[in-house]
Amino acid sequence: MRTETELKKTPLYEIYKESGAKVIDFGGWALPVQFTGIMEEHEAVRKEAGLFDVSHMGEVIVEGKDAEAFINYLVTNDVTKLKLNEALYTAMCYPDGGTVDDMLVYRLENEKYLLVVNAANIEKDYVWIKQHAIGDVKVENVSNQVAQIAIQGPKAESILQKLTDFDLSKIGFFKFAQGIKLNGIRNVLVSRTGYTGEDGFELYLEAEKAKEVWKNVLEAGKREGLKPCGLGARDTLRFEARLALYGQELTKEVSPLEAGIGFAVKTNKESDFIGKEALKTQKEEGLKRKIAGIEVTGRGIPRHGYKVISEDGKEIGFVTSGTHSPSLKKSLGLALIESEYAEIGKGLSVEIRNKKIPANVIKTPFYKRIHQ
Repeated sequence: MRTETELKKTPLYEIYKESGAKVIDFGGWALPVQFTGIMEEHEAVRKEAGLFDVSHMGEVIVEGKDAEAFINYLVTNDVTKLKLNEALYTAMCYPDGGTVDDMLVYRLENEKYLLVVNAANIEKDYVWIKQHAIGDVKVENVSNQVAQIAIQGPKAESILQKLTDFDLSKIGFFKFAQGIKLNGIRNVLVSRTGYTGEDGFELYLEAEKAKEVWKNVLEAGKREGLKPCGLGARDTLRFEARLALYGQELTKEVSPLEAGIGFAVKTNKESDFIGKEALKTQKEEGLKRKIAGIEVTGRGIPRHGYKVISEDGKEIGFVTSGTHSPSLKKSLGLALIESEYAEIGKGLSVEIRNKKIPANVIKTPFYKRIHQ
């Protein structure tokens, strides 16, 4: 068990301590699990807005005249379709189709890209990218220089708009704007991707400006009910929206197709990419297992790793993520199970504390936003 002094810290660490947030070890980082309470923070994002420190995420710059071709070889989605100031969700795979990581690719310039990777995978991903670099490319890990703050929720745009003259409504979904000035802080990249199932923005900026921007945004959103939020609410929000989490829905043993992010896998793109043949085979032969949404109808909450059992008593998989959904007030889970059992309405059970608790396969995402 690492002590807090041994953990990596984001530029906003002092703010957590000042505000009395509960800090935990998250993949080697000291991060807030909650500021006031997971339920309260979750609710704020669904109804007003929440502010998240996401500075633990990794940022890698890939540039050079072969940058596009190289990234296209590295990832499952088709990077050639990206225009300037557009972002793309994708995955990097091992040759056997297992997942190295899922990530966002931002096209900053014609020959310059920003890759945003998961915090626990920064070193592994950076080594993988460097190992596979081909052509005229330069790869640089800039994670320590960049802070990332996310504002999410139906009031996110109106709150953030108070701090800039730039018309934020011009930033479409999975698009971004560079060089934005936020209340005197220059050169902020503002994107609109999200990880909560709600509208919202990500702010990428110099690490040393993070505290000032955090305080400015919180002040601007005070009257609208903006709340600082921790990892607990981030997890329940992304879970309800059925957004994959690396280490749970996605792992080196689980392919992007099995995890249900097949929309980010383009096996028909012209260029080759790592894992293409294995993923093509999975598609052609049909998936033997897949992620399904489940609702536990008996007493108990399906937690990560719990066994899933068929009606005839066969172990058919396990829960990847599960919780008591704050929005839907139900015990829900995502489970990686044998495909034949993943049909909507199928009866199953989850082994919770050595008891088989009844469950059904239900449609995902569990939650879809109503605010447009």
